[in-house]
Amino acid sequence: MACKIRPEPESPCVNICRMDAANQYCVGCWRTLDEIRQWSTLSSEERAQILSELDARVPV
Repeated sequence: MACKIRPEPESPCVNICRMDAANQYCVGCWRTLDEIRQWSTLSSEERAQILSELDARVPV
């Protein structure tokens, strides 16, 4: 039986690291400071959850 290895969700960082004062999200990746700090210790499921929330954070 073949082993199915799922790749870890990649960081959404685009090297534009500046926090938006109005909503406390990074204007480059739309994560909070806590999410950015904790990214390397989060599980794949936790990372995927954060990634699924990012589009809703981008101002229109």
